[in-house]
Formats: sequence, C-alpha cells, structure tokens
Amino acid sequence: MSLTKKITKLLLTEIFKFIMLIAVDFDGTIVTHEYPRIGKEIPFAIDTLKRLQQYPDYQLVLWTVREGQELEEAVEFCRQRGLEFYAVNNNYPEESVEHPEPRKLKADLFIDDRNLGGLPDWGVIYRMIRNGKYLQPISNDIEQEYELPKKGFFKSIFG
Repeated sequence: MSLTKKITKLLLTEIFKFIMLIAVDFDGTIVTHEYPRIGKEIPFAIDTLKRLQQYPDYQLVLWTVREGQELEEAVEFCRQRGLEFYAVNNNYPEESVEHPEPRKLKADLFIDDRNLGGLPDWGVIYRMIRNGKYLQPISNDIEQEYELPKKGFFKSIFG
C-alpha cells in the first residue's frame, strides 16, 4: 500500500470517530423486495435518507447483495431521486479491488428489513437516529404521549 493510501486511510479513521456510518440495505428497505427487479419505492425511505444526509455527522453506505448491473441499477434508481451514497458495498469510496478490505462493513448502524423485529417505520428510524436512541428498543413515542385514562374495575365492567 502506498504512503498516500496509508495516510488517507489513517485520516479517514480519525474523521470517522466523529461521524456515524449508516449502512442501508436496498431490497426490502428502500424498495419492496422484488429482487432481481427493482421493487416499488417504500414510502418515506428515500426522503428520510436524504434528510439524514443534510447532517454532516452521518455518512450513508448502500450495503446490498446486489452486484454488477443489478447494483448499478439500484444506485441509479437512488441517484435519480436525489440520493447519493458515500460508498456502495464498501467501507469508503477509495476501497478498491486491488486492496480489498474484508467484506464486513465497519458501520455504526445498519438499516435493513432483516433486522430482528423487522424494519421499523421510516419516521421511527429518523427519530431514533436523530435523538441518539438507536441502541434502545424500538418504541412508539406517540403511544406514550396519548395514554387513555384508566377506568376503575366497576366502570370497565358496567360502563
């Protein structure tokens, strides 16, 4: 590895201590699962990701099983909707075939329909990331905000 690449890698490592790297799956997460075809856009997926990109402390990586032409189509699908990823199936854009890193991504957070419990609503995902609650169990803040008053035992039976 050349000195320039070593320095670049070292600098990126230091910079990423302050940036959250978010890996995002494509099929079943951004679009409905119709692999190898591109499915229908999942409501609010691209809008939410574009909104997260407005903050300098988030870097989005497209992390998908797609390769070759199918991968290019997925990247172009997102690009046409104004969503550009920091890297695609790599830890950083400069990662190359000549110096492959392990396939394991060094992401801080993964957004994937195969999560335990499935894919939360995109509004919930956004709030969890922005509020720093992405390591806590998924909850719906709206339910907690609007609790119904508790009825007494006899009122619940007799009205």
